[in-house]
Amino acid sequence: MSLDVSPRLLAQAENGEVREQDFVETVRTSLPYAYDLIARLAAELRSGTAEFADNQTPPPSEKERGQLLRALSSEAIRGSLERHFGVALAFQNCHRVAAFSPEARGGETYTRFTSLRAQILNQSPEFRDC
Repeated sequence: MSLDVSPRLLAQAENGEVREQDFVETVRTSLPYAYDLIARLAAELRSGTAEFADNQTPPPSEKERGQLLRALSSEAIRGSLERHFGVALAFQNCHRVAAFSPEARGGETYTRFTSLRAQILNQSPEFRDC
């Protein structure tokens, strides 16, 4: 299971709309590695002058890699994290995630980062089974 959903949040979902802040808190506690990595990238983006901030360090274990993959492969989780941190996320492989300003989507740097060429150039044999 991707998230440890509290009975309160489950009841909220069963009765209608879920408050996004409650959902994000569930993501934070369920997928702490992914949440903390994206928080760090968002902070780096805001504090610097670069067009994006990215992670190029593999996760310390498969547990953390799984958290990152679950967070970024779920539209609901990824979208909530983007809104919560005010970023646009781009993902290339098992761990290379980048945070851009939302306005960068469709721009030259974002498009280059998410291009077919960038995906191919960012491959490595050690990522084959990640």
